[in-house]
Amino acid sequence: MADLILFPSDYYNVRCVDADFKEEYAASVAAEVWNIALFGYDQWLNEGKLVLTGVPAGKHQTVYRGWMMKPEQYRRFYTQLMQNGIQLITSPEEYETMQFFPNVYRYFGSDTARMKIYPLHAKIDIEDVKQSFRRFMVKDFVKSVKGTEFPGFFDQSVTQEEFDDWMKVFYQYRGDLLTGGICIKEFLDLKQYDHKTNEYRVFYMNHIPAAISRNSGQNILTPFPPEKLIEKYRNLPSPYYTVDFAQLSDDSWRIIEAGDGGVSGLPEGQDPYEYYRKLFQCFR
Repeated sequence: MADLILFPSDYYNVRCVDADFKEEYAASVAAEVWNIALFGYDQWLNEGKLVLTGVPAGKHQTVYRGWMMKPEQYRRFYTQLMQNGIQLITSPEEYETMQFFPNVYRYFGSDTARMKIYPLHAKIDIEDVKQSFRRFMVKDFVKSVKGTEFPGFFDQSVTQEEFDDWMKVFYQYRGDLLTGGICIKEFLDLKQYDHKTNEYRVFYMNHIPAAISRNSGQNILTPFPPEKLIEKYRNLPSPYYTVDFAQLSDDSWRIIEAGDGGVSGLPEGQDPYEYYRKLFQCFR
């Protein structure tokens, strides 16, 4: 039974929660069922030093809610926490499976976009890509650079020289956060309602689709993903993960992302108080 939530602390004060997690912290306190502890994220990330605050005595099954780590960082984090009586519910292997989309891609089959995978900094033959995909997008194994001048997708008009120049921009934006390798994904036409796509994030907690929330600012009248599709992915190899579903322009549904539950953000509009009650119910 999980009884402890572990949040990152404030940069300047290890006894205060990180400002971006204040609402979640308050919700977990209000649930009145969780022990709550903090760790110095910056000390851990920059110095490899584990600084814990508020950990009660004894051993604890623990839910991590915090910032993303690279798999090797998470593995060390998991091991050092174990030495302090804190066992995260998600093992390093489970974390890497859900955080690296190519690792979980094989479970989704035709329910997600087709994809090609390349090593970091590999020369990508754009003509080969164009033979496979009419339009395509670029991300590393974890993230894209959405919200920058980097194109949201490429089409048949892109040349090798243009693509190579854009990849230099991609690597600059990802910087030290660059993870795994490069994914070239088929670009999907998503349906829009009032200029908003219809995307949902599902948190699976102990293999229960416990929190289903709109994830793109769309209005409350947009249709939900098919229940059968949501149920289909309740047994992926992790106790705590997310799957993002999106409605396509032809009204079919596809999986567009997946991730570890501990580092996946709550969608805007997700009630954090209800979320932490459900989290306890699923892992008690």
